[in-house]
Amino acid sequence: MDPIEILTALASPDGRADPYPCYAALHELGEAVPLGPETVIAVGYDAINSVLRDPGFRTSDAEIFARDFPDWQDHPVLVQGADWILNMNGAHHARVRSVIARAFTARRIAALEPAIAKMTDDLLDAMAKRDAVEFMHDFAYLLPVTVICELIGIPEEDREGFRPVARDLTEIFELQGPGMLPVTDAAAVELLAYFTGLAHKRRADPRDDLLSDLLALSDADDARLTGAELLHNLTLLLVAGFETTTNLLGNGLQIVLTQPDVGDAIRAGSVSAGAFVEEVLRYDSPVQLTSRIAYQTKVGGVAVGEGTEVVTLIGAGNRDPRRFAAPDTFDPLRTDGGPLSFGGGAHFCIGAALARLEGTVAFPRLLTRFPGIAPAGEPVRRDRLLLRGFDTLPVTLG
Repeated sequence: MDPIEILTALASPDGRADPYPCYAALHELGEAVPLGPETVIAVGYDAINSVLRDPGFRTSDAEIFARDFPDWQDHPVLVQGADWILNMNGAHHARVRSVIARAFTARRIAALEPAIAKMTDDLLDAMAKRDAVEFMHDFAYLLPVTVICELIGIPEEDREGFRPVARDLTEIFELQGPGMLPVTDAAAVELLAYFTGLAHKRRADPRDDLLSDLLALSDADDARLTGAELLHNLTLLLVAGFETTTNLLGNGLQIVLTQPDVGDAIRAGSVSAGAFVEEVLRYDSPVQLTSRIAYQTKVGGVAVGEGTEVVTLIGAGNRDPRRFAAPDTFDPLRTDGGPLSFGGGAHFCIGAALARLEGTVAFPRLLTRFPGIAPAGEPVRRDRLLLRGFDTLPVTLG
């Protein structure tokens, strides 16, 4: 099958709803598939892993924005995006990431476990008052947004309204061209205004939270973080801090609803929550793709030149039959794990440990509290390719 035909099918509504048959077709074409002199699609696990870990590959930064979008500085989302750590390279990236990473040390994340357990139990208590709930809003969104807002220092009364504006902002990650820029620009402006106001309050009244810590660093005489870098990355941390974990929780529950024996195994302890979360990440990754700018080298045996865009289909790599036995089978006891879902190398997801912790805390509590949890109508997938999750997932609690 022609790769253009496969990718056209992948970009269609049916392909976005279920990309895995398209990934299987791409695997038959090799580890990497050239689409012309300027683009290569990496679909094999080893090819993707090598690209993500190779420091010679760059993410799209301000220089790339200027090349591809001559008027990029007229768009607030791109101006802010140029300061996001996922769009930085080299020393610039290392400087900013080293400051922000202080919030995500292994010790600090581990210390959050009792608080996450309490937040989980509180949400389950609220759900227990009803026979049926819409899981995506009532749990999958509320848990991670509460966790990341507590970490940053966002007041409780401000949290409910973030989901729609965050959804608009994340349109910038989808492969839909410049048509979505007005929507993403508006979301970027709204979030920047919010964090600018909150930063003003925290300067006047510092607290024990990430925002106060970062403000102290950016306001210092030897500041390692500019004010713009701080505010722009707060937007990224907020959105990334709950968007992907929300999808992880929804995708994981849908697997349990369609394969009840998996839920029984978690309740019985024959499958650990950690193993279940890792297999969810592999089997139905919340993030399906990313991209890099190449230097002159090879990817999966395909020659790439300087400046070539390499699109790494993470969701395809996680189903690579060259890497995983029975890749289309959900098997939390598999010994060939190791999903690519959090990326790799210098841009490995800074919040990976937090997302894993939230999943391993939440699923056993949810499934033990509601052993009779069952579908209550058809779930609705989000019409997205890059960020894979559900809009709605109605369930009865038994």
